[in-house]
Amino acid sequence: MDEILAYAYSDVIVAAPYVIGAYVLIWVALLIFVIIMLNSSKKTQSDIDALREAIERREKEQK
Repeated sequence: MDEILAYAYSDVIVAAPYVIGAYVLIWVALLIFVIIMLNSSKKTQSDIDALREAIERREKEQK
């Protein structure tokens, strides 16, 4: 193997765990963010449903 190529590959091998770790960290952070947004969306939807029911009750009472 060429000496320059061997040197380049040795740098890649040394840096690989850091690159893999960075990708894992980014994916975990993204997954946590998506889970938080889904929970927030569910709460917002339940609040909207509760408001819709309250409006319907008020409209029935006014009639």
